[in-house]
Parts: sequence; C-alpha cells; structure tokens
Amino acid sequence: MPTPPPPTNWDFALDQVAPGDDLIGVGADLDVSTLYAAYTQGVFPMGIGEHGAPPIGWWSPDPRGVLRLDDLRVSRSLRKSMHHLEVRVDTAFDAVVAACADPDRDGRWITPEVAQAYAALHEAGWAHSVETWQGDRLVGGLYGVAIGGLFAGESMFHTVRDASKAALVALRDLLAADGDPRRLIDVQWRTEHLATLGVSEMSRQDYLRGLPEVLSAPLPPVWA
Repeated sequence: MPTPPPPTNWDFALDQVAPGDDLIGVGADLDVSTLYAAYTQGVFPMGIGEHGAPPIGWWSPDPRGVLRLDDLRVSRSLRKSMHHLEVRVDTAFDAVVAACADPDRDGRWITPEVAQAYAALHEAGWAHSVETWQGDRLVGGLYGVAIGGLFAGESMFHTVRDASKAALVALRDLLAADGDPRRLIDVQWRTEHLATLGVSEMSRQDYLRGLPEVLSAPLPPVWA
C-alpha cells in the first residue's frame, strides 16, 4: 500500500469559491504532495493556457460529473467488443498518458509537465492505468488517481472501437471486486458521451460532503 506524502504548503480554500465557479485557483506546483492533497479536497489541475499550457489552474467543477459503480451502462455491442480485447493494469502507464496527450487530439490539454507529474504520482503508487490490448498492441485505456474509494479519472483514449469503454468497464469491475459501496469514479465534467455510459452530476457541495466517506474506504484490492 502506498504511503501518503507529506503535507503540501498550498491551501485550496474551497470555502471562498462561489457556487458554479469551476476554476478555484491558479499557480502552485505539481509535486506529488500537492496533487495528493488536491484530490483529497476535491480539486484537480489543468493548465488554463491554450491546449493546457501554463499557468496551472486548479478546478473543482460545480456541478461535478460522477459515475456510481452500479450506474455504468454496458451495451450488448460493447460486451461483444470486449471479447476481442485483453485488459491489463499498470503495464504501460506512460504510454497511456502519451496517447491521451496526442497533439492531434481535439481538446488536448496534457502537457509534458503534466505527464511528468503524473508519472511521479504513479511511481508513488497513487496514479494508475487500465489498458486494453490486442496482442502486443495498446489500443485503448485510461488513467487516473486512486485514493481510498475514489478513482479520479483524468483521461482516456482508443484507437479501435470501444477500447476506451472496455477499459472503463474493467475499472468498474476492479473497484467493485470487494463490494464496498463507498467507491466512486469521478469524471470531472459530465458530457453527453459520458452520460450515455451512466455518468450523472452532483453539486460541488454534495460531492465535497460525501468525499470523506469515499476516501475512508480502503484502496481496491488491485492496488492495496
């Protein structure tokens, strides 16, 4: 089990943020301690410049997109696609992040600095990838941060149909393995695409109110 890092010097001060404001601060750093503290307080980083360029912004969406494990919708076609994909965990973290950061992707925001920061978080045991493979070819996956019962999804990609969705199903299954009802997947913002998979919204106030209980769960067995 990973060891929590030392406290950060930064204060995210969410009590000073107006309802409906997603951006709660600018600056700070991307050290492991800062990132860990941010996620435990309902905050995550993303640059506010073009394509995620500096300065670093700190975000706590209101409303927040979340996926409760029992709400994931798995279509018949997705189940069929999954028969042709192999799932692996944490075997190609850097490659997943690199694929998510592909400069040809619309809406890209993952900079080299962000990739380096999450690589350090992965080395510390808090960031993880769930990957889909066809033979020796990485064809999809996702990465995010796991603390207690929270999995904070950061990004996902696919190069063949349904490969990223299959990774999400695998993630849900990993989190649900021990039947702990406190677990939650945070997807930051609800999109129409994510809504088709069962993602819903809650107010920031409700998210923050429930976060301590989510964090009080043990890490899922795969990462404990």
